[in-house]
Amino acid sequence: MSRAIDDLRNEHEAILSALGILDAMAGRLGGKKPPTGADLRGFIGFLKEFADKCHHGKEEGILFPAMAKAGIPEQGGPVGQMLAEHAEGRKLIKAMEAAVDPLDSRAFAEAAAGYAGLLRSHITKENQVLFPIAERMIPAPELDVIFERFEQHEETVIGHGRHEELHALLKELKRRYA
Repeated sequence: MSRAIDDLRNEHEAILSALGILDAMAGRLGGKKPPTGADLRGFIGFLKEFADKCHHGKEEGILFPAMAKAGIPEQGGPVGQMLAEHAEGRKLIKAMEAAVDPLDSRAFAEAAAGYAGLLRSHITKENQVLFPIAERMIPAPELDVIFERFEQHEETVIGHGRHEELHALLKELKRRYA
């Protein structure tokens, strides 16, 4: 395995953990101790910044173009499917966001369930299909360069130390809700 693909797989683990927290938060919306609006907004912020801007940004801006250069078409194949699912995920995040102020528990829970289901399936496809293709088709030295570009992406797009701050937020939300 390459460091580049390992990095994406490790981020998948964090996203899967986050989806468990999302499930718990959505499940508590109608209960005695529902999540606060601030916690829901904070969680949505995590999804937008970590899952989309950082993780999907690495895929869309770095990995997928490298795959296209290696001969894997961006349209109509596994890359095209992943891009479509990224777009669908963004729509579901917007739906969750719209359901927070004022809180519409049912709409939030529906969007959260849709997002969690989409991402769990998406991650399985990437881990089992897309990433093995990338490692087969992209030469090892180029995968090392891709990893370095991932590191640069984190620094320039989300900032130094922000990755760790986002993980700390996730840990705190897990303590409260999972």
